[in-house]
Amino acid sequence: MEGLAHVQTKPFLKVFDGEACIPPPVWLMRQAGRYLPEYQAIRATAPSFLDFCYTPALAAEATLQPVRRFGFDAAILFSDILVVPDALGQKVSFEPSEGPKLDPLVTPEAFGKLNEKIDRNRLSPVFETIERVKQNLPGETALIGFCGAPWTVACYMIAGKSTPDQAAARLFAYSHRDLFQRLIDRLVQASIDYLSWQIDAGVEAVQIFDTWAGVLPFAEFERWCTAPVAAIIAGLRLRHKDARVIGFPKGAGQHLKDYVASTRVDALSLDSTIDPQWAAKTFDRGLVLQGNLDPLALAAGGAALETGMHGILSAFRGRPHIFNLGHGILPQTPVHHVTLMLDLLRRGATE
Repeated sequence: MEGLAHVQTKPFLKVFDGEACIPPPVWLMRQAGRYLPEYQAIRATAPSFLDFCYTPALAAEATLQPVRRFGFDAAILFSDILVVPDALGQKVSFEPSEGPKLDPLVTPEAFGKLNEKIDRNRLSPVFETIERVKQNLPGETALIGFCGAPWTVACYMIAGKSTPDQAAARLFAYSHRDLFQRLIDRLVQASIDYLSWQIDAGVEAVQIFDTWAGVLPFAEFERWCTAPVAAIIAGLRLRHKDARVIGFPKGAGQHLKDYVASTRVDALSLDSTIDPQWAAKTFDRGLVLQGNLDPLALAAGGAALETGMHGILSAFRGRPHIFNLGHGILPQTPVHHVTLMLDLLRRGATE
C-alpha cells in the first residue's frame, strides 16, 4: 500500500538497517572464480582475463554461477580493480601464471600521459554486466559492486605488477610526495565516478578493497589509506546519499578504529588476523562487521573449518554481521567444503 515504508526482503541488505539476522547473510570474496569448474569452462572461451572482464555475457555468467550453485545472499560483480588504471589510459594486461602487468608509472612524464578523468566508455561493458546480472538475479539476492582503494591501485600502477612488500610505491611516495599525492587524488576522483556509475547501473552496495593497506608504516597510513577512502565515501554520498559502503583495509590491525571513525564506512570487512571477540567488543553495534574465516580453514575443511566458524558466529551473534572470509577464496578450495560451510552456518546460527 502507498505510504507504507518499504520492507527489506534481502538478508544482505537487512544488516545495513541494523538487523542481526539468524543465520547471518553470507557471500565470499572471489566467490566467482577459479575454484568452480563451471567458471573454468567459460574462462577458457576468452582470449585474456581482461577480455573476459569486458565481455558482459561472460562476466555476468561468472557473477551468477556461485549464486546459482550455493544460494549466496549476495553476488559480487565479476571484474577487477585494475580496470580503473586501464580506463585512465595505463596499459594493463594479465599474463598466465604471472598475474597483472602494467606499464610502470615511475616518472612525471608517465604520469602526464594518464587521462585526467576516467573513461566511462571504456568501462561501459562493466555497466552492461551489472544490468545483465540484475535481470537474472534471484529477488532475495543483493548485488555488490567494488573498486580498489587508491593506495592499493597505485601500488600496481607504480610497480607494474604485484610485489610482496609494495616497496616501489612506498619509495615513490617518499621520494615524489607531491606527484604521488596527485596520483592518489586522481584515483580518488576516478573511484567516486566508477562506484557512482555502478550504483546507477544497479548495484546495491559497494566494497572498497585496500589489499595492501597493511604494508604502510604507521605515520603513512592515515594519508595514503584512510584519507583517500574517506574522500571517496564523502564524494560518493554527495551523489548517492544512501550508498552502502564496505571498507576492507586488509592488514590494518591497530588502525581499524581510526579508519572506521574517519571513513564513516557502513561495514568493516575484517581480515583473518582480527580476533572476532575483540572486534565485537571494540566496534559500536551500528557498524556492520563482515568476515572473517581464514580462507585456508575453508580449504582444509574438517575441524579447522568448524572451529573457525564457531568462533566467528559466537562472537558476532546478536549484532549485524555478514559472514565472509578474511580474504578471497583460494583456487584449490574443494567445492564441497563451501557446501559444508553453508550447512554449518545455517545450522550453527540457529542452534
